[in-house]
Amino acid sequence: MAEPAIRPPLALLAELTHRCPLACPYCSNPVELTRASGELPTEIWVDIFRQAAAMGVLHVHLSGGEPASRRDLVDLVGAARDAGLYTNLITSGIGITADRLAALDAAGLDHVQLSMQGVRAEIADRVGGYAGGFDKKMQVADMIADRGIPLTLNAVMHRHNLDDLPETLELACQLGARRIEVACVQFAGWALKNRAALQPTRAQVDAAKRVVAEARTRLRGVLAIDFVPPDYYADYPKACMGGWGSTGLNIAPDGKVLPCHAAEIIPGMVFQNAREVPLADIWYGGDAFNAFRGTDWMPETCRSCDRREIDLGGCRCQAMALVGDARAVDPVCRKSPDRGRVDALLAEESVGADWSYRRFAKDTAPAE
Repeated sequence: MAEPAIRPPLALLAELTHRCPLACPYCSNPVELTRASGELPTEIWVDIFRQAAAMGVLHVHLSGGEPASRRDLVDLVGAARDAGLYTNLITSGIGITADRLAALDAAGLDHVQLSMQGVRAEIADRVGGYAGGFDKKMQVADMIADRGIPLTLNAVMHRHNLDDLPETLELACQLGARRIEVACVQFAGWALKNRAALQPTRAQVDAAKRVVAEARTRLRGVLAIDFVPPDYYADYPKACMGGWGSTGLNIAPDGKVLPCHAAEIIPGMVFQNAREVPLADIWYGGDAFNAFRGTDWMPETCRSCDRREIDLGGCRCQAMALVGDARAVDPVCRKSPDRGRVDALLAEESVGADWSYRRFAKDTAPAE
């Protein structure tokens, strides 16, 4: 059967910087971070936004690291809005002052996605490795509400805060959020180093599913709840990025254009740079984007499966991390010959394991 025509991307994840004041042990950014001196300058990001809009991209997620670390953030929001893109700022809140939020609002910011490491300062500041972080987030949430900017709460959940899920949902309502992402840690980048310390138990996951099911009924029309359960406890994998090279593209702080956030862990894959190659050429013709598009690349187990158009082979980076082969069946799948590796890892995870914080060493000032 012929592969369907490649559709234009809908979304762009613009990773403006890897700099971040927090030190979250679940950080999904690569182990090797881009230094400030290697970040794309303002004018290249402005051109990227124009190219993306011309391709058919509808919205841009301005992320990091902490995007507020960029002194030109207001200019970048304005440029994305001028290009006709819906702008979503993904932020920890650290570095967002009342004056800066007002400037972002005036520049055309459409939406804010605020990260939350816990519902109490004790756990939130310990996870984030930043004293006073929780109180700062509460202040920023109030400022967002005062300006009437739509808010999503991004609650990254793991062994140390998943039991607080009911309180987390209540906090989202108190802050006036329209949506919450209950995102259990996905083990990529730095987070993979801390898997033993962060992996929730099966009992926690089962309880979380019940809490989410009840809350979706009770809070219908009040709070939209997106739930990303832990991959390792699943019977079937999730479609990576909605399907590799099918929905969106990521641009790293140095300009590398990636099919997914963690794709750089796959050896032998070459990623073109937005400094040098037009986005449309990368999206439609780039080897990296075509490597796992559709179903023709799949191993026979996936290609013959009646779920092949649902999960599209699962996560290529997960297969690489756990099996050492990006073309293997995603090992979380019950039909995978490597599913036993995942079950063995779950059995070995130590509740007493400690984590290591993600710290960003400073270097020269960014070129902006």
